[in-house]
Amino acid sequence: MTSSNTFDVAIVGGGLIGCSAAFELSAGGARVIVLDRQQPGRESSWAAAGMLSPGPDSPTSTMLVPLAQESLRLYPQFVAAIEEASGKRTSFAQEGALEVFHGTSGEAARDDFIAEHRRLGLSAEPIRLESARSMERSLNSAAGAIAWLREECTVDPRALMDAVLSAAINRGAQIRGDCGVTSLLFDGRRCAGVTASGQSISAGHVVIAAGCFSGQMENGIARYAPTRPVRGQMLSLRHPDVRLTRVLRSANGYLVPRLDGRILAGSTLEDAGFTKSVTADGLQKILSAAVELAPALASAELLETWAGLRPGTPDDLPILGSTDTEGLTVATGHYRNGVLLAPVTAKLVREWITGGNASVDIEVFSPLRFQNREAHSGSAKIKSVRR
Repeated sequence: MTSSNTFDVAIVGGGLIGCSAAFELSAGGARVIVLDRQQPGRESSWAAAGMLSPGPDSPTSTMLVPLAQESLRLYPQFVAAIEEASGKRTSFAQEGALEVFHGTSGEAARDDFIAEHRRLGLSAEPIRLESARSMERSLNSAAGAIAWLREECTVDPRALMDAVLSAAINRGAQIRGDCGVTSLLFDGRRCAGVTASGQSISAGHVVIAAGCFSGQMENGIARYAPTRPVRGQMLSLRHPDVRLTRVLRSANGYLVPRLDGRILAGSTLEDAGFTKSVTADGLQKILSAAVELAPALASAELLETWAGLRPGTPDDLPILGSTDTEGLTVATGHYRNGVLLAPVTAKLVREWITGGNASVDIEVFSPLRFQNREAHSGSAKIKSVRR
């Protein structure tokens, strides 16, 4: 008889990455448990805006583009499987996005942006202001140069998280909230499970997917997953005369529509430790960027404010792959791209665990790349970000 605390796979972290991996693994008949220090799905997955944008937003993130493109390609079938298994909707939409470039140098910046996207194999094209405003009539009539990104999509991360949880459970995965993992268990040099809330849980494989909390575990996990919290503040608005269909975005911020008429606005990028409070300064920056994109929002109703903790890494790239400890795999550090990268990460985790060949080259994201580096944190200065 199998012990109630013995599993094929133990996943540390019950966010979108961990639960998507559980969904994938359970489909193959694996006995999977997901362990989360709080209510599953209430950290960066719950706080995200849900833009599915494979384009780079920094020089470093160009290395992420092939993985992001593959994950976006997988998204329709991923969502279809989740919705079928859960019976719940995710508000996935394929409506594209408008990128706005302000100022006198806006046209040159737009042209450089489009050239870089095309170099990377991403769809981007210039669009006249009149055409953009015919698509989104709330767009600022004084907006500068604009790029049309027709392949970009959105999803409601809260709805998706709820659906993924239900889908994983319906496939047989066990989810335990308020069950923080403190250390790994070993059988010789092989990882053989975890200690969670004082209990020993045996597993043939352990997957670390605990976001910004990944590096806090004992047994030297930080050498594989030196994650840190990066706070992002967000807010939602409603205005009876502003009904967006697609994402509006600039270097200063973004607007993401929801089907019920809400408009999400974000975001900040702050090294503020594990503090999730919102600040007057942060919200002011977000509101200024929102009104710059859609001036009518100056009189919008402020519905909600919140903050989440993104899992940052020393090089701002995900940490994905097997370690030099047998039985231990890492899938964390997705920073601003966790929602986008959920489908491909879940697929890769299944491939690693079941012994198959990885379908995507992820060597650059290996957990072993930090062995001879010293993790570092960035500036505490607040600035706006695209995701």
